[in-house]
Amino acid sequence: MSFPESLLIRRANIILPDGDFMVGDVLTRHNQIVEVAPEIYPTTTVTEIDAQGLTLLPGVIDPQVHFREPGLEHKEDLFTASCACAKGGVTSFLEMPNTRPLTTTQPALDDKLQRASQKCLVNYGFFIGATTENLPDLLSANPTPGIKIFMGSMHGQLLMDQEEALEAIFAQGSRLIAVHAEDQARINQRRQEFAGIHDPAIHSQIQDNQAALLATQRALNLSRKYQRRLHILHMSTAEEAELLRQDKPSWVTAEVTPQHLLLNTSAYETIGTLAQMNPPLRSPHDNQVLWQALRDGVIDFIATDHAPHTLAEKAQEYPHTPSGMPGVETSLPLMLTAAMNGQCTVSQVVKWMSQAVAVAYGIPNKGAIAPGYDADLVLVDLNTYRPVRREELLTKCRWSPFEGWNLTGWPVTTIVGGRIVYDQGQVNTEVRGQALTFV
Repeated sequence: MSFPESLLIRRANIILPDGDFMVGDVLTRHNQIVEVAPEIYPTTTVTEIDAQGLTLLPGVIDPQVHFREPGLEHKEDLFTASCACAKGGVTSFLEMPNTRPLTTTQPALDDKLQRASQKCLVNYGFFIGATTENLPDLLSANPTPGIKIFMGSMHGQLLMDQEEALEAIFAQGSRLIAVHAEDQARINQRRQEFAGIHDPAIHSQIQDNQAALLATQRALNLSRKYQRRLHILHMSTAEEAELLRQDKPSWVTAEVTPQHLLLNTSAYETIGTLAQMNPPLRSPHDNQVLWQALRDGVIDFIATDHAPHTLAEKAQEYPHTPSGMPGVETSLPLMLTAAMNGQCTVSQVVKWMSQAVAVAYGIPNKGAIAPGYDADLVLVDLNTYRPVRREELLTKCRWSPFEGWNLTGWPVTTIVGGRIVYDQGQVNTEVRGQALTFV
């Protein structure tokens, strides 16, 4: 195995594992951080990065993305998505199983891992999807961060909305279960009630707060019954947050997206179907309650649910438009801008986007800047604001729901496994990430 050359990052404002900051140096060697100190004097040849005026953070771990390969590469692929990750300071991702073919067997998982080893500039892991037919695969497939269950907003084999099938999965094994919690029966009923309406804003009424709450309650009940590790994906409602605030078992975690923190139903008026996602955008009240739940630790971390579609697909008339939006390039600047605006702290952003994700999924040696940790790092500029520009995006879909937003905390340099993968606007497409391990 060939190791990257040693890097010495000098004069950075470094966030330490306890959340405090220190101006100093970081030395990496053989994919790992070997020293963090006010000043380092290397004894061997190193590549130096002058980071004066910049802030050094652990690389972001995005625990929920849809990168569309195989089968839907016209929307995105592993190479374009991982370039977008590098630009956004995302050094590792966990990808979902709704590709074509579905990631529901060991051979399908192996195929994704092989593709990623050839194409991904950042580190990667892939969920296995639950169906009514693949329980043996759910118990044995490796390596995977967990089992993905679509309780709603899905069709075909991945839709798991029947109690008996859900219970069979919760009852066997110990692997983490991550749920897309929307109640399909309620969605079906409300689709009939609101049929014929083409205003995309109706999407948030069809897949309403109650649909999310019903499914989350159901998943929590099964988790309690079997003491099963549960993760609630992209929590979107005040009701779900309050439910967890009242009774959150120690083995349950939850995430929220920047979209559900920063956008609400008013976005339909300005960006139309580009605001359509599952679960949908909610009210300003939901924004506020979700923010408070995140700050209080009721919600554990951030994920983007990066789910790109082409502008042509999004230009269709509702309800024929697909749900989903890109996010890996903007998530860190969005959250750091929120920190600069006083909604949280930079230390909290690091916890929510790196440290807590590594802990929840048992990803060793990631999420902190300390000797022995992997050299997955991002240097950001907290002193400069720039708008989100469509023409600068690297995601294949080339649009963002946050276009025009003026953000700070843009990555200047991203490092994966001790290699510079992004620097000053340029992506190093020769870098390859590694398959993540889960313990």
